[in-house]
Amino acid sequence: MSDTEDLRRTVARVGAANFAYFGVEFAVALAIGSVALFADSIDFLEDAAVNALVFFALAWSAATRARVGMGLALLLLAPAVATLWTAWGKIASPVPPDPVALSLAGLGALAVNVGCALALARHRRGGGSLAKAAFLSARNDALANVGIIGAGLLTYALHSPWPDVVVGLAIAAMNTDAAREVWEAAREEHAQAKA
Repeated sequence: MSDTEDLRRTVARVGAANFAYFGVEFAVALAIGSVALFADSIDFLEDAAVNALVFFALAWSAATRARVGMGLALLLLAPAVATLWTAWGKIASPVPPDPVALSLAGLGALAVNVGCALALARHRRGGGSLAKAAFLSARNDALANVGIIGAGLLTYALHSPWPDVVVGLAIAAMNTDAAREVWEAAREEHAQAKA
């Protein structure tokens, strides 16, 4: 099996896992009113879309893949915008989310994202900006999930909505940084394709 075929199979599995857990986490976020889980659930949906695009784009030319990589960089910003909107609503109505549900949903998300990051890790250097986008999304999500679990513990101890809001905003910041990294890698690929 070629590296491209292996990457396509990997991103198909990772995309399916992300889409499935999006549904779980989005339902929990709505049920308990969590900014962090909302941000992370939207991020799962974005990851499913990124992996679907990677799956199809691998059959395209290097220049087209580079352009798609630039588009994916912009897509990585979507969860940040959604999180800011949700955080604003939580600040206006500061009710803490259920800390146990928050932590358990974060733990489940961590398991999914660690598995996805490990599956994508071997492709992150050789697969170009598309594979890098998929890997960075999974890696950032795993880091965010540790924060969500911590927010659940702090919410339990403090009975405050602020740990959830802070973690949600941190997730938005991580997605913004990942978008920058993917944009830079895609621009470099685009320049090489033109040369």
